Amino acid sequence: MADLDNKDQAEMDPADMEDVEEEEEDAGEDNSKARQLTRQMMQNPQILAALQERLDGLVGSPSGYMESLPKVVKRRVNALKNLQVKCAHIEAKFYEEVHELERKYAALYQPLFDKRSEIVRAAYEPTDEECEWKQDEEEELTVSKQEEMKEKAKVEEEKKDEEKEDPKGIPEFWLTVFKNVDLLSEMLQEHDEPILKHLQDIKVKFSDAGQPMSFSLEFHFEPNDFFTNTILTKTYKMRSEPDESDPFSFDGPEIMGCTGCTIDWTKGKNVTLKTIKKKQKHKGRGTVRTVTKTVPNDSFFNFFSPPEVPESGELDEDSEAVLAADFEIGHFIRERIVPRAVLYFTGEAIEDDDDDYDEEGEEADDEEGEEEADEENDPDYEPKV
Repeated sequence: MADLDNKDQAEMDPADMEDVEEEEEDAGEDNSKARQLTRQMMQNPQILAALQERLDGLVGSPSGYMESLPKVVKRRVNALKNLQVKCAHIEAKFYEEVHELERKYAALYQPLFDKRSEIVRAAYEPTDEECEWKQDEEEELTVSKQEEMKEKAKVEEEKKDEEKEDPKGIPEFWLTVFKNVDLLSEMLQEHDEPILKHLQDIKVKFSDAGQPMSFSLEFHFEPNDFFTNTILTKTYKMRSEPDESDPFSFDGPEIMGCTGCTIDWTKGKNVTLKTIKKKQKHKGRGTVRTVTKTVPNDSFFNFFSPPEVPESGELDEDSEAVLAADFEIGHFIRERIVPRAVLYFTGEAIEDDDDDYDEEGEEADDEEGEEEADEENDPDYEPKV
């Protein structure tokens, strides 16, 4: 057969050979364009969302393999699934005990967080020994250089002391933390900042032993001109038990709902509302009047007024999106912001968070390089000027 193919190729007209080469080149161009089109499609969020929805629909759908198994094997697989349900219930108990451990260690952390709060709001001045911070070996300088910098810093401090009064505590500590974290800064509006300058502490409170699983965020404010509350609270209710209708979906505690608090705003200071003026024309007389309306306004303090979850648990898409974002923020404040506040104030925790994405960034760079290479090999590619 190979000899026949060689013979046919030898007898083939040279013009026909050129046609074959052109067809191969066309096929190469088509493949290159197909790769580019696929890459562009996969970068489109709407297409990715549609694909994800399609894939989600396939999860749990029968593949046909189970149906092909003998009846006795199917019985044994059912036994394994029953064991898996029992595993899910044990896992739920595990997370309940984890919650108890969190409560126990929260009590150990709290004295340290209380002292942090006292330093921030100038209720306590740390000693020289408490303020001593040993630098890493890489950051250590020569003795002479250190002395030179200390002398320079001393002169600058004396100059500042002459110019203005010594600030108390750590001014705008929590506001700076919020502005340094993208997840929180996106919620901030310019009119929120003067209020958050009065925020003195954020505390996490866990539900008592034997009570349904939950945690609360307490925002402590000093007296201010905006509202009379000294504490604003947000409580998240959690559940750690498999869903009877779908026990295999259990993946740890889930937040079932949250409740905020009423903010007692001083008259004219409510930043969650704004007043707008609209002109209305009378249909019959044609006269125009100006009507003043109060409408919702973007503000961080809307965080304390989340959508209510109905007893049925069914929400519209907008409310679901708001709650999903709210749960993410509440969890992030509890898990990261409160325990590591000083590191978000200095920016060190943000650098650590960025390090988590280095590898992914390198992959993205590699893909970009591949894309550039594909473009250069594309005969229809026109370089950007």
